[in-house]
Amino acid sequence: MSAERAAHAGEPGRTGAGEPGGLAVVTTKSDLAARRDAMPGTVAVVMTMGALHDGHAALLAAARRRADHVIVTIFVNPLQFGPTEDFDRYPRTLDADLAVCRQHDVDLVFAPERAEMYPHGEPAVRVNPGPLGEVLEGASRPGFFHGVLTVVLKLLHLTRPHLAFFGEKDYQQMILVRRMVADLDLPVEVVGVPIVREPDGLALSSRNRYLSAEERAAALSLSAALRSGAAAAERGLGADGALAAARAAFSAGTPGEPGQPAEGAVAKLDYLVLTGPDLGPPPTHGPGRLLVAAWVGATRLIDNAPVRL
Repeated sequence: MSAERAAHAGEPGRTGAGEPGGLAVVTTKSDLAARRDAMPGTVAVVMTMGALHDGHAALLAAARRRADHVIVTIFVNPLQFGPTEDFDRYPRTLDADLAVCRQHDVDLVFAPERAEMYPHGEPAVRVNPGPLGEVLEGASRPGFFHGVLTVVLKLLHLTRPHLAFFGEKDYQQMILVRRMVADLDLPVEVVGVPIVREPDGLALSSRNRYLSAEERAAALSLSAALRSGAAAAERGLGADGALAAARAAFSAGTPGEPGQPAEGAVAKLDYLVLTGPDLGPPPTHGPGRLLVAAWVGATRLIDNAPVRL
C-alpha cells in the first residue's frame, strides 16, 4: 500500500448518509465487502480514476440524489492504457479527491492498489466488447474497451450497486457498459449524467491539465464543431449537412473568440462522426449523437453532443 493511501485507510466510517465526518476509505476487497454488507437501502457507485473535477462532482451529486449510500472507486486501471499512453503520467491526487467526496456526502471510497485488483498480474480472461468496442475509441486505442469493461465488471461485482453513474463525456464507454449489463443480466441500472463544460465550452477532463494556454485555446475546436453540427441538424440539413458543418467549424478553429489558437497550437482530428443514440447508423429523423476526438499537442481529447435531425 502506498504511503498516501495507508494514511487514509483507517479513517472512521459511517452508519448512514448525512452523518458528519462519515467518509470511510478502504483499500482492500475484504474491507470493501464488509462495509458494503453494512449498507441498507439503495447503493450507488461512481467509478473514477481519480483527479476528480466538477464533471465527477456532477456524478456524485446525481448519485446522492437517488441513493441511500454512495460508493466511489478510485483506481487508475492499467488495462486501458496502451504502450505509448500516459499511465505513469496520469494524475494521482488522492487527498484532493477525498475532499471532493466529503463535500458530496460520499459514504465510502474504495482506492485499491494495482496488486489488490490484479493479484495474479494482468488478467488473462477479459470482457470482449464486441464489434462496437472496435470502432471510434476502440479503433484508435486497440484493446481499450477490453480493459474498461473488465475493470467495470470487477468493480460492479465488488461494490454490488443498484445504480451505477457514468458521465456522457465518455459516451461510447457508457453505451458499452449498458450493453454489457444487459447482455450479462447484471442487476444494476446504468445512469448517464450530462457533460459538464467550462464557460467557453471545453468539456471537463482530467487531461485538460496537460494543455498549455495555446493548446487549451486550440482544444475549443472540438466543442465548436459539435455546436455547429447540432445547429445544422436543427436547421434541417440532415446528417451529411450536420457533419459538413461540424468539420468546417473544426477546421476553422474558433476565430474571433478570446484565446484564439496561437500559431503552432493546432487540434489534429482523429475522428468526427454522427451516429444514432446507441452508436448505430444515424437516423433520418430524430435523436443522434456527434462524437469527436482530436490530438492537441501530446494530449488526446474526446467530446460529444446530442443532435436532433
